[in-house]
Amino acid sequence: MASKSTLNAKNLEALGAERLAQLLIEISTGDAAAKRKLRLALAGAEGPREAAREITKRLTSIAKARTFVNWQNRKPLVKDLQTQRSAIMEQIAPHDPGEALALLWRFMGLATPVFERCDDSSGTVIDIFHQACADLGELAKAADPAPEALARQVLDALQDNGFGQYDGLIAIIAPALGPEGVAHLKGLVEELGRTPVPVPPKSEWQAVGWGSGGTRYAHEMEERARQSTVEMALKDIADVQGDVDGFIAQYDPKTRKVPKIAAEIAQRLLAAGRAGDALGFIERADVKEVRWIPSEWQDARLAVLEALDRKDEAQAFRWACFERDLSGEHLRANLKRLPDFDDIEAEERAMANAAAHPDLLTALAFFLNWPSLAHAAQLLIDRQDEVDGDHYEFLAPAAETLAEKHPLAATVALRAMIDFTLNEARQKRYGYAAQHLVACADLARRIEDFGPVEPHQAYAARLKAEHGKKTGFWSRIDG
Repeated sequence: MASKSTLNAKNLEALGAERLAQLLIEISTGDAAAKRKLRLALAGAEGPREAAREITKRLTSIAKARTFVNWQNRKPLVKDLQTQRSAIMEQIAPHDPGEALALLWRFMGLATPVFERCDDSSGTVIDIFHQACADLGELAKAADPAPEALARQVLDALQDNGFGQYDGLIAIIAPALGPEGVAHLKGLVEELGRTPVPVPPKSEWQAVGWGSGGTRYAHEMEERARQSTVEMALKDIADVQGDVDGFIAQYDPKTRKVPKIAAEIAQRLLAAGRAGDALGFIERADVKEVRWIPSEWQDARLAVLEALDRKDEAQAFRWACFERDLSGEHLRANLKRLPDFDDIEAEERAMANAAAHPDLLTALAFFLNWPSLAHAAQLLIDRQDEVDGDHYEFLAPAAETLAEKHPLAATVALRAMIDFTLNEARQKRYGYAAQHLVACADLARRIEDFGPVEPHQAYAARLKAEHGKKTGFWSRIDG
């Protein structure tokens, strides 16, 4: 049974309203965030209209603020924004959806002034605006505004999307817009597409930056933003309307051959029951011109081949994807579709292919993730001269994973990091290298046969002979 001094709601209620009020005044003294929350609660007690007035005042203050917010003092701003969004949704929306919708549009309008003075490297702040953007769909459905007016608000928002706060807005708001509203929005976007940014007299051009093409001017940047807004909006509208051809029309013939774009088009065609057309876009993609083939294109091609019942081609393609990238996902999918016992032979062949892969780290990653620690260990031992000790962020956990059952392979990984550190005189890593050498000595006690790997005592003696003057390293061993 909880003590009466335990901090919980029931025990606090026992203090009585007067004592609780006194405590809240004391606690909130000097705490601006707590005071704002209390004022908001008091306003809410008077009714949604008073709460809305209090929220409006706070949103205005946030918009006018100019103090820069860095990662160290970002927490109060995050808390403030979360409080205002929650108040709109919880205190206003249940009673007056229309007022809540107006407030939420105003809240979203804070994004630009906030990001202009805020370091959001963690993505915490943009997450709040993305949640508020999702809330717009719910509120717009409840408030049921005129479709034409809502469409205009959506277009205005998309033209102020410099920080991505309105990403996905069209799909979010489409249920509230309805077919009529979506069609009206499309008309507005198309009208914007026919209205280029005016080019001022050259004497009035305003330089705003520089790039590889030279000076960038304000009107040029505005024009690029206009074109981008139109293109993205028409693609999203096409998706909402299920208009695959409208989506495709937003890309020129050359862009349609970019593998990732071709995959996006193919997936939409496939969903529309047009697998043959989808295959055409997949096959015309310029996959031979790129060093890295995006997984989206691979997945789309497999989906199309399966839809066309070309299962043998799909299996061959899964194997080709595995051979190219050592993709465990594609190998598993391939093996799963093989008859019993055939999968065992195929897996053995796959292990041999991986062991011969030209990129040692890619092969090692495959074996560790499959997992097949025995193959990973043999790979390190067989190709020890290829191990690049500069990849300590990968080799250190690999050595730790292998240490218990494969101490010799773990030793190879640790030595690669030691050798790189000393050969390159990376003094900041001497401490780690010293720890690795100590670990090698511990592992050596469990290694009965070093085989093609230099025994530990000989290795340690060679290190001393070649790097004996690096006292910054040896002091950490001898000390």
